[in-house]
Amino acid sequence: QVQLAESGGGSVQAGGSLRLSCGVSTWKNCMGWFRQSPGKEREGVAASFVGGAETYYADSVKGRFTVTQDVSKHLLFLQMNSLKPEDTGTYYCAASRKTGGCGLGRNYYGYYGRGTQVTVSP
Repeated sequence: QVQLAESGGGSVQAGGSLRLSCGVSTWKNCMGWFRQSPGKEREGVAASFVGGAETYYADSVKGRFTVTQDVSKHLLFLQMNSLKPEDTGTYYCAASRKTGGCGLGRNYYGYYGRGTQVTVSP
């Protein structure tokens, strides 16, 4: 069983920054960050192979968000810069359910944390 626990959410003004953290009990080969806004489906925003250099970003966050990991400390991070009101939502850490590919699609993932709220005001 994989346990994931997000932290670091909060309220910021547009243009500000936040860094989300995710405590990971067991690493899976692919880790990601998703977000969900009211009335919208959960969407992948960033993902990476554990211990690898390849990363994936949604077009809407490319150049502003960065996903990193500290494997020894069991932590996954999402650095979010130049935040916009449309980045508002609940952010979830995710772990893949089996060895294989990696990306932003929900089909890669089988485990999610409870989420942390991010609110960006104009």
